[in-house]
Amino acid sequence: MLELRHLKKYFHVGNTTTKALDDVSLSFRDKEFVSILGPSGSGKTTMLNIIGGLDKYDSGDLLIKNKSTKNFKDTDWDAYRNNSVGFIFQSYNLIGHLSILDNVELGMTLSGVSSEERTQKAKDALTRVGLGEHIGKKIAQLSGGQMQRVAIARAIANDPEILLADEPTGALDSQTSVQIMNLIKEISKDRLVIMVTHDEELAKDYSDRIVRFADGKIQDDTNPYDDSNRNQQFNLKRTKMSWWTALKLSFTNLKTKKGRTLLTAFASSIGIISIAIVLGLSNGFRIQIGQTQGETLSKFPITISQVATQTSVGSSITKDKSDTSKSENINYVIAQQDQSEAATHANKIDSNYLDYLTKINPNDSNNISYNRATGMNLLREVNGKIQSVKFSTQSDNGSNMSQQMSAMTGMGVSVFPEQLDQSKGNFLKDNYQLVNGEYPSNPTDVVLIVDKDNKTNINALKNLGFDVSNDQKLDYNQIIGTNIKLVNNNNYYQQLPTGNFMPTQDLTTAYNNSQNREVKVVGILKSNENSRTTALAPGIAYSDKLAQEIIQDNANSEIVKAQKESDNNVLTGQPITSDMAKTQTLAFLGGNDIPTSILIYTDNFKNKENVLTYLNRYNEGKSDEDKIIYTDMAGTVSSLTGGLMDGITYVLVAFAGISLVTSMIMIGILTYTSVIERTKEIGVLKALGARKSDITHVFDAETFILGLGSGVLGVGIGYLALFPINALLYQITNMENVANLNPVHAIILIIISTALTMLGGHIPSKMASKKDASTALRSE
Repeated sequence: MLELRHLKKYFHVGNTTTKALDDVSLSFRDKEFVSILGPSGSGKTTMLNIIGGLDKYDSGDLLIKNKSTKNFKDTDWDAYRNNSVGFIFQSYNLIGHLSILDNVELGMTLSGVSSEERTQKAKDALTRVGLGEHIGKKIAQLSGGQMQRVAIARAIANDPEILLADEPTGALDSQTSVQIMNLIKEISKDRLVIMVTHDEELAKDYSDRIVRFADGKIQDDTNPYDDSNRNQQFNLKRTKMSWWTALKLSFTNLKTKKGRTLLTAFASSIGIISIAIVLGLSNGFRIQIGQTQGETLSKFPITISQVATQTSVGSSITKDKSDTSKSENINYVIAQQDQSEAATHANKIDSNYLDYLTKINPNDSNNISYNRATGMNLLREVNGKIQSVKFSTQSDNGSNMSQQMSAMTGMGVSVFPEQLDQSKGNFLKDNYQLVNGEYPSNPTDVVLIVDKDNKTNINALKNLGFDVSNDQKLDYNQIIGTNIKLVNNNNYYQQLPTGNFMPTQDLTTAYNNSQNREVKVVGILKSNENSRTTALAPGIAYSDKLAQEIIQDNANSEIVKAQKESDNNVLTGQPITSDMAKTQTLAFLGGNDIPTSILIYTDNFKNKENVLTYLNRYNEGKSDEDKIIYTDMAGTVSSLTGGLMDGITYVLVAFAGISLVTSMIMIGILTYTSVIERTKEIGVLKALGARKSDITHVFDAETFILGLGSGVLGVGIGYLALFPINALLYQITNMENVANLNPVHAIILIIISTALTMLGGHIPSKMASKKDASTALRSE
């Protein structure tokens, strides 16, 4: 069964060498009770530790069922101790923070025995040693003899082939010693029992065989054995401690030190509390900023105009690199283009680009407004008299033709956005409530926009022919149903002998023409209270479809044809000095359907960035002059506030993070302290077959519990702290529920806390795993 061949074990202290084992050869039977006798320092305990795999020999060999252990690795010795050897120690070496049952089960846990089988075997072992009625007690409630019985139950529970006892009665009275020795004698009937003792009478009374030791050598053997059986086979069964066992060991240990554990967890959580509060405030202020951004976006949409500032393409100004600042006598001037003029970029908006815009993802932006320079020939009967009216909020103080054109174009009028995806709702119905009348359903239906106090622009009413004064009140029925005739160019303009054109003087005939379209004010609208859009200013608002119908009616009118062939403005007679001016004049007359500007509305900055990415994609591979440049006023403004908020958050989190590092160091110190306190437990675990990695797992599990507890405690306290913080902010700023901790941030903080504490405690955990088993068992 077990054979020692020429074993040597020397201890070196300075220049002194102690021969604990000096060429020891000894064989043991499968079933016998062997007592190793000898004075202190004779080497008997060293031999017992080597047989048990707690200590390593210097030379020779230890054979287990004829299998040499010369090439055993640490994991092989761990498996051997767990499955083949049971230890009974003089000082019991029970783990105080575990129950009686858990102490007995521990070795089987490492063997991978199932929970149900493990519990049953532990109960059977405790019953066998006479403790069946004491299973529910704690270790501290047992007498010395009872604790030794628990140690014996732990040793035999996993049914080892070898039982090693080191002075098993050394700490017991004579009566209890007899009981323990009778129990060990009974156990030796079905396995090999090797007992180290200095009590010769005890050895003679109970042992089958006595081996005497002195100075590291065998002096006498009362029943020698020559192991001639070469047919035995020894198989190692690998051991592994589960994470659950490691967690259980660490958790029960921490429970015995509740005060210190709670204080440590709280101290470690301070950094988490700080970061949780900072993130809660940051997140809350971001929400507040986001709401403000939504309002900003509605007022400052992405704008694409025919003429834009060349921010993306860059300036074409060429700078003279020569330094003239030091020249004393300059007798010349330098002609240079103005920077604002040099940065002007003409956007070549065409039908292809308009088609490209219709393919914007409706989830990013479902509302696009097209502003066109198309003039509207509007006539209305006011008090029995036909007069020209207009959809405009501009005061009509001028009389020259250019001022009339500006007014007729509809300066200040709102065009409500078109829906890219009609299934996603209606812009007016989603964002504006009906004050009176109905929502528009036809292109010729227009509405009057009022503010939250039902006020509208006075010029919008005056330009429609209403005789109103400031703050005058008008009944809804005075506005709803107002009919306006839209006259086409051929019926509105008359050609002069000079070839130029002017508006007809016979407004009554033009008003009564059967070809006219009838435009009607069908409703009065104002913005919803929960809507963040203010896209439509107070005054008249109409659909872009109306402008498109006007263009369709007038594209082939006589005045448009004449304007296309002439280099002069056919209304004013003034020369047209540029292609852009001619394009604008044609657009006013309805001869050009390209919008002067396009407004793209988004609900938040994330969607805005998606839209900008889509717009930038159009410019890829194009020359500078062919690129379409947009204006993102809201992005320019928000980048300042957003960057500032990010910077403040990062700085505060960095300062709070310092306390996390401090917590990590403190956890490392605590784990190191725990390693020192649990040194004997480490020895017990190793004696039961725990691997180095298992020991590391035990202490990693302890730091895991501490880190997790600190994280949960920190997040919990940080969350609760947000309530008084919100109350204080409400008193100062009148903003409700500003601080708001994101659940994702809370989970991340708990993970960070756990990871950092495990990192801080891992080095001490590694130190624990490297402790020598026999040395650890001797510690106090």
